[in-house]
Amino acid sequence: MDGLSDDGRHGITLIAFIGSVFSPYYYWAGRTRPENHICLNVALYGPKSRWSMTERREGALGRDATTFTLGPSALRWEGGELIVDIDERAVPHLSPIRGRVRLIPTAMNARAFALDAGGRHHWRPIAPAARVEVAMDSPAQRWSGAGYLDMNWGAAPIERDFSRWDWSRAAQGAGRSAILYDAARRDGSDLSLALRFDAQGRLDEVAPPPRAPLPRTLWRVPRRVQTDDPAALREVRRLEDAPFYARAELRTRLFGEDGHAVHETLDADRFAARWVKLLLPWRMPRAFF
Repeated sequence: MDGLSDDGRHGITLIAFIGSVFSPYYYWAGRTRPENHICLNVALYGPKSRWSMTERREGALGRDATTFTLGPSALRWEGGELIVDIDERAVPHLSPIRGRVRLIPTAMNARAFALDAGGRHHWRPIAPAARVEVAMDSPAQRWSGAGYLDMNWGAAPIERDFSRWDWSRAAQGAGRSAILYDAARRDGSDLSLALRFDAQGRLDEVAPPPRAPLPRTLWRVPRRVQTDDPAALREVRRLEDAPFYARAELRTRLFGEDGHAVHETLDADRFAARWVKLLLPWRMPRAFF
């Protein structure tokens, strides 16, 4: 789940993991017993930014048809809305992150997409367009804006089948949204998805726009994005800058329409490096309960 406030000052990303692809502990355990490696990644952006990604053991996991519990935090569907109750600790200073986020879908999508030729990796944009309402007690803030919800799952390590990918989502006028998925596979082929959703969630697969480079990050991760007009492309702010991953807010032009987009880059070659795995516990501690 992600969201940006209407005034552009705040943002949030929430990711619930079972057997997280990014977990060094799951990797060192031989990628077995995924339920023993669960976490809720919370990233707040703006004047009171916070980050949390504490991994917990299987005793902290609870789930049924509508609810997913990860230790003191939980996600649940209620009346067509996704409610996320957050009770985490930020790293590295351990300040609390507590509050509630409501995601109200304005368009739903039931179709999932295979990302590789062997069908080992899948992605589904569940709510390509949504509203988010953020009410945090710590740090104290309240705001609302455009949101999005998707899910990924796979039967193989991501670095085995991909060397990199770039993904972006843009909220467009009249409730429409555009999502681009551009990946380099290990077999030498490329994945290039360009999806447009209308306000009712109807999907139209279209020809992808041309690729344009983005500046490398501070960690020297190469990035690219698909856009109608490279001259109109501008990075508004860098949200995440990690050794193998970057997230940014862009100003871009897509399918003849100017707007803001959230963009992500994953460098799977860099992620597979041993030195990166050794750095991850500093951002992703593992709880002993």
